[in-house]
Amino acid sequence: MDVAIRTEGLTKDYGEGHGLFDLDLEVGVGEVFGYLGPNGAGKTTTIRLLMDMVRPTRGRAEIFGVDCHAHPVEVKRVVGYLPGEMPQWGGLRGRDVVAYVGGLRGGVDSARVSSLAERLDLDLGRRYREYSSGNKRKLGLVLALMHPSRLLALDEPTNGLDPLIQQEFYRLVEEAAAGGCTVFLSSHVLSEMERACQRVGILRQGRLVQVARLDELHHLRYHRLEADFGGEVPLELVRALPGVEDVAVEDHHLSCAVRGGFGPLLEVLGRGQVLNLVTHEPTLEEVFLAVFREEAEPAAAPAGKAR
Repeated sequence: MDVAIRTEGLTKDYGEGHGLFDLDLEVGVGEVFGYLGPNGAGKTTTIRLLMDMVRPTRGRAEIFGVDCHAHPVEVKRVVGYLPGEMPQWGGLRGRDVVAYVGGLRGGVDSARVSSLAERLDLDLGRRYREYSSGNKRKLGLVLALMHPSRLLALDEPTNGLDPLIQQEFYRLVEEAAAGGCTVFLSSHVLSEMERACQRVGILRQGRLVQVARLDELHHLRYHRLEADFGGEVPLELVRALPGVEDVAVEDHHLSCAVRGGFGPLLEVLGRGQVLNLVTHEPTLEEVFLAVFREEAEPAAAPAGKAR
């Protein structure tokens, strides 16, 4: 596999257990790689290390074989970068920010900028301080995507975007990947990974705990479901289903947690008179707490022994 990103023992220790620790990771050329973890897990620190915005405590990182910290300018020439937090551009208009950043890269294709702004529904004539958080994110995407890049490093790119613009963002990622660009995409939303990525690295408390293809992550697919019935709730049938947990009924209202697919549960619910049905995707923090709590639970102590 040709490698776009390689890290070896990459560490940034901020003290008291905060930071990134001993990251060994490879991302292939042309791959759309998802970097998944709860807020504070170390995703932003990783991308800032790759972009030489912070220096490592130890370890090393390479992009296309170039050391990120020995040759940061060379690396930045081939990367389109969206930071987790945008710089404060104050009274500059969007088009002025584009011109400034474009000038740092030797010029910019105005037709490309206009196309991106139109697709993302961004008015480049407004002042940066007048932008909503979503529009600031859109400007960041324009800045990251307006130059031809071999790698896109995008930190929480859909934060603040409405659903229609999110769909347009996914199309832009697909187009970039089809053109041979590698995409490194961080997020705390599992469904976003499923929409965009081929493989996912899972980060928890600053450490990489798993790298897997999306079809290997069934154990992380987790939703809460609530249903209102016009009659009797098929409670025992629901409780008997595999992957259905935390089942509770109050009056004619059913709530439960579902791991994996909804098919068997929907078939059982269809046997009753469902008046209303709602599902909620939990935060990734809630998913991780549920999954890793189970993995960490110690075996029950043998009978008769002190605990």
